[in-house]
Amino acid sequence: MILASSEALTHLAYDPGVTPAEGGLPGLSVLKQVVSSINLFAVIATVGALCVSGVVWAWGHQSGSHGAEAKGKQGTLTAAGVALLLGAANGLVAFFSALGTQVK
Repeated sequence: MILASSEALTHLAYDPGVTPAEGGLPGLSVLKQVVSSINLFAVIATVGALCVSGVVWAWGHQSGSHGAEAKGKQGTLTAAGVALLLGAANGLVAFFSALGTQVK
């Protein structure tokens, strides 16, 4: 019984030695360009969503439509949050990747 559990712990503690390495696969530069383009597209779409949400918010306020005003506020805050995440994507991934390398 003890032997089986110590053997299981040995298998859990095995380090496969896998680390990210740049240049290991062909097409890495193309993949970086594709992801950068998707990020740019998302940023532009977020600017559009922020503009539309701002207009809905203003229209709802001026017309007395509390539902439209609330949805405009919600859309504005959502677009701002998305913009924050898109801008911080590289930093967030780098931070958590570095944090993950410290797990033993």
